[in-house]
Amino acid sequence: MFALVDCNNFYASCERVFQPQLNNRPIAILSNNDGCFIARSNEAKELGLPMASAAFKYKDFCKKNKIHVFSSNYPLYGDMSTRVMNILSTFTPDIEIYSIDEAFLKFNGFDRYNFDTYGRKMQYKVEKSTGIPISVGIAPTKALSKVANKIAKKLKDRTGGVYVINSDESRIKALKWTKIETVWGIGRGNFTRLQSKNVKTAYDFTQLPDEWVKNQMAITGLRLKKDLEGEPTLDLDDDSQDKKAIATTRSFERTFSDIDNIKERISTFATSCAEKLRTQKSSCHMVMVFLRSDRHKKNEPQDKSSVCITLPYATDSSLTISNAAVKAIASIFKSGIKYKRAGVIVYGLVPTNARQLDLFTNENPKHQNLMKTMDKVNNKYGGYKIKIGNQDLERTWKMRQEHLSPKFTTNINDIITVK
Repeated sequence: MFALVDCNNFYASCERVFQPQLNNRPIAILSNNDGCFIARSNEAKELGLPMASAAFKYKDFCKKNKIHVFSSNYPLYGDMSTRVMNILSTFTPDIEIYSIDEAFLKFNGFDRYNFDTYGRKMQYKVEKSTGIPISVGIAPTKALSKVANKIAKKLKDRTGGVYVINSDESRIKALKWTKIETVWGIGRGNFTRLQSKNVKTAYDFTQLPDEWVKNQMAITGLRLKKDLEGEPTLDLDDDSQDKKAIATTRSFERTFSDIDNIKERISTFATSCAEKLRTQKSSCHMVMVFLRSDRHKKNEPQDKSSVCITLPYATDSSLTISNAAVKAIASIFKSGIKYKRAGVIVYGLVPTNARQLDLFTNENPKHQNLMKTMDKVNNKYGGYKIKIGNQDLERTWKMRQEHLSPKFTTNINDIITVK
């Protein structure tokens, strides 16, 4: 059996744990630089606050409807997520952390367990220990556990936040209730194809011929169909697998129209990518950079540009990757444009200990020891005590966060004092 555990309104719930006066009040969470809304409590959704809407457009709306608006407090959310996942891992050794607020659990050897009781035990322990409410869906496959979780959450008055699919009858009933566009793994393209076959529910999808599904949706679509039929084909992902590409993208704290500020930001983003490469012991062959203007300011000149360059050798050096990224960004920068967002993505990853050497063009061997020393010092003392020359020594990620709540669990100065 598999379980999908989902934290309810996770960002809003994290704020409520330490500010209980916000219980049952509408809450909205802003993205980086307070740009748009990325999370809403149920109360805010009911008031009609749209997801991903620009914050400045709904400033008066939030004030009128007394919606409590917060900047993203990622240190708090990340720490609370770790606490929840650590508790869930005590219920089974097989766990896949799917996102900051979701995890799949696999139960091997639990044949005699009452999963409804076990799910409620998980729910009680997480909420008692962290204050975070969760929904639990349990079923014979991963895809069905997603369906079960949706039922547990949507029909909370009847399920209490826990729902188990443990028979063919309950599976079919759940699939007939589930709209095809809400099924995990059904993207926009597949949804269009399925509409042409008059598929409206997950159950309709399972009635299609295997051959048609494989031809139209490839082997991943067929695996999803089998999973929904109760035949396990999707297992927990192996966390040991390294990423195939690494990206660092950010919105600026304000718009920049000068090349010097943008070069400094790109250098910082490239250094972050290089550090991530070294963490997973990989090196990259290609670097892509992009620049974006502020799409919300439609009366001003707009630009969306990117460029990808191939390095002469695979590298994990912050110096090499940063220099390449800075040169690349200079080639696409346009004078007169106010840029709001940029990013660096590294591709063509290979294991560092197995990268192919070139007879004529290789990296300066001093880079390897220098990178080790930089990583050691920065890890020991926290933050970025050592930076490369074209980075601003006074900042790393500088964001506008006008509605930031205290870091209740990660900053000693923000810890609640009990009187």
